Amino acid sequence: MKTGVYPREPNPLKEIRIASATHPMAYIGTAPDAGQLIAILLKLANSKNTIEIGVFTGYSLLLTALTIPDDGKITAIDIDRKAYEIGLPIITKAGVEHKIDFIESPALPILDKLLENPEKEGSFDFAFVDADKNNYWNYHKRLMKLIKVGGFVVYDNTLWGGTVALPEEDVPEPLRERRLFIIEFNKMVSADPGVEMSLVPLGDGSTICRRIC
Repeated sequence: MKTGVYPREPNPLKEIRIASATHPMAYIGTAPDAGQLIAILLKLANSKNTIEIGVFTGYSLLLTALTIPDDGKITAIDIDRKAYEIGLPIITKAGVEHKIDFIESPALPILDKLLENPEKEGSFDFAFVDADKNNYWNYHKRLMKLIKVGGFVVYDNTLWGGTVALPEEDVPEPLRERRLFIIEFNKMVSADPGVEMSLVPLGDGSTICRRIC
């Protein structure tokens, strides 16, 4: 981190990471090393139109906004605007707020609304998901219609603190329910013939899916 991540982290991202550090839920923010990978994937997909499900204070959102072109757009969905407003002044100062359409809402109704318009199918280049783990597969089914063939979807927290590899009796009780959701999601996405996938051990685990059909 000290040699390959933090020295390359853009100053606005450092600012938003520091501003988020005192939040009681700071640990759910995107890890900077995972952020580096997201930036590379955004570039590989020539991303211009993206979706973000789960924004928190906006680290990954700002990273995406800094990476995509000036006329790019991010549909950012979260149920908590207050957390987003912690990072919003930094996003504004960075000059990328115009790229963001923040929607305060549960994500499934928004995705379903997008899919009502046939022109939206295959119109997004990239998606990042860091939200309610019990809905990861529901998000996946919808995103595989919205993302273009060749586009990427990244799901965060798919190692769940390493507990996915532990016997259930060794997992702390507060982590067990979501651990089961993550294990089931990992199994289902691994069996999805419509994607190429890789589970990368960065941060708390990132499952990368590339739509192939």
